[in-house]
Amino acid sequence: MNFVEELRWRGMLHDIMPGTEELLNKGMASGYIGFDPTADSLHVGHLTQIMTLIHFQRAGHKPYALVGGATGMVGDPSGKSAERNLLSEDVLNHNLRSVQTQLEKFLDFNSGANSAQMVNNYDWFKSFTFLDFIRDVGKHLTVNYMMAKDSVKKRLEGETGMSFTEFTYQLVQGYDFYYLWKHNNCVLQMGGSDQWGNIVTGTELIRRKDAGEAYALTTQLIKKADGTKFGKTESGAVWLDPARTSPYQFYQFWLNTTDVDAKAYIRIFTLFEREVIEAMETEHDAAPHTRVLQKALAKDITLRVHGEAGFEKAIKSTEFLFGNTGIEFLSELNDDELLAIFSGVPNFTIAKSELQAGINATELLAGKTAVFPSKGEAKKMIQGGGVAINKEKITTADDVYNAGNLVNNKYLVAQKGKKNYFLIVVE
Repeated sequence: MNFVEELRWRGMLHDIMPGTEELLNKGMASGYIGFDPTADSLHVGHLTQIMTLIHFQRAGHKPYALVGGATGMVGDPSGKSAERNLLSEDVLNHNLRSVQTQLEKFLDFNSGANSAQMVNNYDWFKSFTFLDFIRDVGKHLTVNYMMAKDSVKKRLEGETGMSFTEFTYQLVQGYDFYYLWKHNNCVLQMGGSDQWGNIVTGTELIRRKDAGEAYALTTQLIKKADGTKFGKTESGAVWLDPARTSPYQFYQFWLNTTDVDAKAYIRIFTLFEREVIEAMETEHDAAPHTRVLQKALAKDITLRVHGEAGFEKAIKSTEFLFGNTGIEFLSELNDDELLAIFSGVPNFTIAKSELQAGINATELLAGKTAVFPSKGEAKKMIQGGGVAINKEKITTADDVYNAGNLVNNKYLVAQKGKKNYFLIVVE
């Protein structure tokens, strides 16, 4: 498998230094990508780089995932308008462990010569004194060279300016490349296209310091077809950690992809072969309403991130809201998972004491909550058979509900018609 050609046909390749493809076609090479450990989970914005490492390993090369325990304490000027928060060592170590656990789902850390390997740049920076750094690294690159980088120019010309800490980031990242080149025979650094300047600083440092050869490759920054940022929703980032983004929400994020984006994402975020993808595209174009690409995309990624159990839960959650799965399914979920399903649904809270003596349907839906704007409207729709509590149709407006009707001893699920859900939280 030709790694560069694989990225090319998948629409992932952005920049590549001359000689890189020829080097990789000669045999196994080592390369790395850096990951920012400022949170205890990666998110879907990191998936492009994870997929790059997967393809790199599948092509027979040795992937290194560098998690920046040292650089996480600093910041990065690449396209950002403000400095990152600086984190304590304890928080960073927790984040590092969490990120490694997630990467182990994607990369093979036990495959012989080309086993994936995790490295932490804090290991080589923790005893590197400032004087040693400016003597052994700083003298090799001029300020003129550093200021010529677009990422630096943008910050210097902007209102926020740039701290000395951030200005030196490219030297720190450049030294990462040098260290891995020197000690781990890493000849290639990869990353998003916004990292090109920092990556090339590394190749330049290797050339000037040891007259060595090193290479650079960047991938496209993923955006939605409408120009908005990929990986963001109304509720924020889409995380790989199920405690931050439930398997259901994760699955729905991919399932709700537009047709145009699905054609790009199926190539970037899955490992389907070219012929399989092209066949799916043909099938999708013939009947777009069946959403062949979106379903294949959502299933493949959810399985790899959350496993079979997480995928099954996502499917059942989807079928609960849009199909015939009964109310008993909710008993399989914890509070966070249940609330995740109803995250975009109107929520109401009533006191448990309100249910002790029982409460009739119209009072519940139009008095204690605002499922209906008036009791008259509630009665009218109930008489028409269009209202349900816990997936059971309300037979009369005087039907009574009490604590015995609660799901998980805490919830009532109301429906107007088939698709309009309301969650009543009883505390």
